[in-house]
Amino acid sequence: MSSHIESERLSNSLAELDQLTNWERRPRGDMRVDLEPMRDLARRLGDPQNSFRIVHVAGTKGKGSTCALIEAGLARAGFSVGRYASPHVMHITERVSIHGRPVGEERLADALGAALSAFKDARREATDGQGATWFDILTVSALLIFRSERVEWAVLETGLGGRWDSTNIVQSDVAVITNIDLEHTEILGKTRAAIAFEKAGIIKRGATVVTLLPEADEAGAVVSARAAELGCAVRRPTVPADATIEQRNVAVAGVVLDVLGKMGVMTKGASAMSEPLGEQLLDPSTIESARLPGRLEKIAVITSHGDNAKVNVVLDGAHVPFNLAAVLSDLSQEEKYRAPCIAVMSIADDKDAAGLLSTMTRHDISIIFTTVGARSRSPEQLKTIADTLGLLSIVMIDPLEAYQEALAGATESGAWVLVTGSLYLVGIIRAA
Repeated sequence: MSSHIESERLSNSLAELDQLTNWERRPRGDMRVDLEPMRDLARRLGDPQNSFRIVHVAGTKGKGSTCALIEAGLARAGFSVGRYASPHVMHITERVSIHGRPVGEERLADALGAALSAFKDARREATDGQGATWFDILTVSALLIFRSERVEWAVLETGLGGRWDSTNIVQSDVAVITNIDLEHTEILGKTRAAIAFEKAGIIKRGATVVTLLPEADEAGAVVSARAAELGCAVRRPTVPADATIEQRNVAVAGVVLDVLGKMGVMTKGASAMSEPLGEQLLDPSTIESARLPGRLEKIAVITSHGDNAKVNVVLDGAHVPFNLAAVLSDLSQEEKYRAPCIAVMSIADDKDAAGLLSTMTRHDISIIFTTVGARSRSPEQLKTIADTLGLLSIVMIDPLEAYQEALAGATESGAWVLVTGSLYLVGIIRAA
């Protein structure tokens, strides 16, 4: 089948899907409080989630990269692995990967077709599935793909929260909670403890819990209490206080692989002796293979401004203050990122704009505010906040023009460029 026809089939399925409630695009003030629509869809499709073993990952930040590292470790151990993630940066197929590569358009279109058909049956019969959301349909499509591809392990990233997230119909071997910070407070709660309660909803009896949250921490205490209630062991990686984002993610993924090894999961493959899984699977080349687009992605751009000068550009979709602070701190450990910075930035309406911008006041950063659609906060409003914080900024509505302006300014002044605040913005710049 030609790629054009595949693209068209996928576009048609997505257009139909977009007519459903899309939690990612709607105002975030309300959230459903049960998983029955998701369970009904899965039942109609033969409960695909029971066909493979699962590592389930929640947390405020680092989920995607941690999932990719666990996936890479399992693949290196000889298993067939699927990974489900959100959001995507460039193309929706990135959300479902098989053996470390985005699923084909044809395969995704087939799965969406089956899921939409189950949804229509539920509507006709007026069962719980009629309340399914955009994310439910996509999630059940991913589970269908994993079953048809006969994956042995699936690594599932929650979309929002945990307790009522579409992914939470599964029984996992390991439940991972990377960290907890204030995000989506209008849905998940106003305190870190309240948010931890939602994310700890992914813990199931029989699973082992892996988290970076210390037991003495208010969020860590909630996770520990939930694990104790269900009789689950908790494993905490030890990381130095000044560990980089990547070192933390690798430490979490390494402990997950250790836990699986202690459960008796052995490496496969003809060449070597079988041995228990463990953090040794995460060697430098495996870590490198797990890098995701738009997460601390460093590129050198040859610009047409001046004598084909080279500008260091970093793409990172950080949209939570503590994550942006960690990104800037990690980068400042490298000489080339100690120069002044020009940031191209868009921030969604439901994000803590003042918090994000105040983390930038500790660095030599000027900002070009832009917009990537209906859910972006107006760049003029962002400029007003920046002014009160003493940050230099300008507004350029078109994101590609804003990026070109940043490159031109960086060429002239010897600065580097950071594209941040939104993965959608990162996707637009990356595509260009």
